[in-house]
Amino acid sequence: MSSPSKTTGQKDSAVGSMKETVGKTFGAHDMAQRGREQHAAGETEINAAKTQGYAEGTADRMTGKKDSVVGAVTGDTSQQYAGNVRQEKGERQQEWNK
Repeated sequence: MSSPSKTTGQKDSAVGSMKETVGKTFGAHDMAQRGREQHAAGETEINAAKTQGYAEGTADRMTGKKDSVVGAVTGDTSQQYAGNVRQEKGERQQEWNK
């Protein structure tokens, strides 16, 4: 199974909503039901992708903080800088996936 994708989830959600609307408009109950199911599956995939992205951001933030502290304690400024960059990347990823 592939990783969840916000893009695929958004596409499925939108297409499902359109199918549901068309199905309701023309009395095609099967199409409306399939549309509801596709929309729900899309929303589920979006939420799964956000959860995965947030978790990855947390891991980057924590690893970056550790590397930054170790770099500061040992006087390794390049490790400290790299740790700060990774920590900031993780914070941005968490913010994006709230």
